[in-house]
Amino acid sequence: MNKLLPVNEHPLERAVRVLIGLGVLSLAFVGPKTPWGYVGAIPLLTGLIGSCPLYTLLGFSTCPLKGAAKS
Repeated sequence: MNKLLPVNEHPLERAVRVLIGLGVLSLAFVGPKTPWGYVGAIPLLTGLIGSCPLYTLLGFSTCPLKGAAKS
């Protein structure tokens, strides 16, 4: 499962994704109430699990290296 959904997001990026996801998702319920607000589920879910499928596909990561802080 680690290869399918590796943690590849920085903790700050995860928090921003969750906030943006909640904001956009709220448009489906509070704002103009359009179905486009459900697009906010994508950044919300990727922020909650800490893994972006597009980052995995492109081999990109913003997650800090775990071994670098122990120097």
